[in-house]
Amino acid sequence: MAAVRLVCLAVVLVLALGQALETSKVKDVPVLVRTLKNLSRGPPQQVVTKRANVQEKWITQKLDNFDETNTETYQMRYLINDEFQTEGSPIFIYLGGEWEIEQSMVSGGHWYDMAQEHNGVLVYTEHRYYGQSIPTSTMSTANLKYLHVKQALADVVKCIELLKSENPQLANSKVLLAGGSYSATMVVWFKRLYPDLIVGGWASSAPLLAKVDFTEYKEVVGRAFLELGGQKCYDRIQNGIAELESMFANKRGAEARAMLRLCNSFDDQNDLDLWSLFGSISNVFSGVAQYQSTGDIEYYCDYLLSFRDDATAIANFVYWGWGMPSCIDATYSSTVEYYLWGVDHFDAGRPWYYQTCNEYGWYQSSGSSNQPFGTKFPATLYTTLCGDVFSSQYGNAQINSNAAQTNEDFGGMEPGVENIYMTHGALDPWNPMGHGVAEGATLIANASHCSDFGSIRSTDSAELRASKEKLAELVRQWLA
Repeated sequence: MAAVRLVCLAVVLVLALGQALETSKVKDVPVLVRTLKNLSRGPPQQVVTKRANVQEKWITQKLDNFDETNTETYQMRYLINDEFQTEGSPIFIYLGGEWEIEQSMVSGGHWYDMAQEHNGVLVYTEHRYYGQSIPTSTMSTANLKYLHVKQALADVVKCIELLKSENPQLANSKVLLAGGSYSATMVVWFKRLYPDLIVGGWASSAPLLAKVDFTEYKEVVGRAFLELGGQKCYDRIQNGIAELESMFANKRGAEARAMLRLCNSFDDQNDLDLWSLFGSISNVFSGVAQYQSTGDIEYYCDYLLSFRDDATAIANFVYWGWGMPSCIDATYSSTVEYYLWGVDHFDAGRPWYYQTCNEYGWYQSSGSSNQPFGTKFPATLYTTLCGDVFSSQYGNAQINSNAAQTNEDFGGMEPGVENIYMTHGALDPWNPMGHGVAEGATLIANASHCSDFGSIRSTDSAELRASKEKLAELVRQWLA
């Protein structure tokens, strides 16, 4: 069974490339890009139990919502399911984030079930620069200046206005928002900027605090393996990665390169190559923890513990996780080259990386000693990458200044909003950047990232079911 899970992990990591693989049939994807894309993929597709007539529609949006002199426009895509629509139907909008939207989010799941209860119209908006909603002819750094959360939130305002103006039955409808991960953050910030346009919202796994060196992330990943996989599994990860670090540091680099199946271009005397490699190793474990469901980590730990020594276990596990290519391209230069290639070959990896440089940081580094993934991927790896991919202006000081501006604009951990229900998995590596129980959020035991969008079912834990039922009751109050 563990082998089956590992095959699934490899398949998921490859599929997570999405549009990148479609547009890069002759372009290899370095493992750092591959693993970062996996960590920013969209919410899990929902189970759809009946056929829904989901329509694809387009809105003409301003390229720059805040410059009246700029008359350029672009076409923003959204999906709508109006099967329950009646006079005065509430509008249930799910916000798209750094991914391509798809039909299941408005055809099944808990959001769909609540819309059905209230005869609501379901809408799924696509974020500018992702999926098919591309505003500019290239993704050059100059063109990416129109990619900002404030622009995306203003797009949602226009969408709401259009839905109401074009459909008489919805002219006076109440509006609710939902989102997961970055789009959950958007729900919170929309309520802060436009409090009168929505009556309430659901933010699942919303990071609120912009932070460049996000050391807490790997701590929670480690804790997930410790709590669910056990001490032996945690020790194997920690010891195996430490041994690989030691091999490179003590003139056994050739042996380590062979063990990890690295391409000949890898230079173990180059800090940026080593940082890219060990960041990519840690990200395989992060992907497991961030999206784990019942039994996943236990199966992976069984596999890790089936080897006789620590380093061999790590090498084999990450080889599966990286998709088993002929050799592993972990060089820093290939990562830079790939993101530069993305200027003319649209790929969600480049715009999201730009947003981290320009707004949030959230670089999941090895800066904490309270995690098992070693010491070889500092935040400097990611800030250096910002400068090399986008512009020299994106140095460490500027990136920290950008994150500070985001916190000033949106309040950081004190967004000052009402009628927003925030949920987090207790083992979600993102939850340290969001509200906890003390601030009124719900932490769901043993759950991870965006794990609560499914319909209420008998297999839900007591905590998960209680959270879904609480949200359903809040929606009833907001719509009363």
